Amino acid sequence: MDQAYIPAFILQICMVKRLIPDFYNLTVQQIMDRRVWDLPLIEETEDVHTVLNILGARNHIWVIKNKESKELVGVITEHDVLSVLAPKTLPSYMFGMPDVRSIHHGTANTAQDIMCHRLITCSKEEKIVDILQKMTKYRLRRLPVIEEKMIIGELTLNQLIRKYYDATQFHDIMQDVEG
Repeated sequence: MDQAYIPAFILQICMVKRLIPDFYNLTVQQIMDRRVWDLPLIEETEDVHTVLNILGARNHIWVIKNKESKELVGVITEHDVLSVLAPKTLPSYMFGMPDVRSIHHGTANTAQDIMCHRLITCSKEEKIVDILQKMTKYRLRRLPVIEEKMIIGELTLNQLIRKYYDATQFHDIMQDVEG
């Protein structure tokens, strides 16, 4: 084995051992996308056709009470729309109430009808280690960043991956990524 390769490999292991704790101790604020004007936001009263139009280009939409307050009330993903687009076939026997939201039957007309009301959020002060655990636990790829019920940005798995990768390329991990 080449002698020059061994020190480089050991250097890489040492870098990773130092990098992981630094990465975990970053806060959401250091990585999040703060460009609220560029986030996919929609008012809860918007019609289902507007939702479908936006989801044609994006894979999620943050639902807000109104544009002035930006109070976050829900999220719509492609999967949520799949459940209202697919034809409803109810089994002959079932427990509980069936999900009868449907575009076909006219029971899903607005963003509020389609959105998921249970939100998993984060604050800008949370540590990345906690965010990664939250994303893993709830199987999420993105989290809205909330301050006093108002959406102030979002943090995505893609942003976390890019930040970590940049740090492995000897970029300063403490430097802010997004605007």
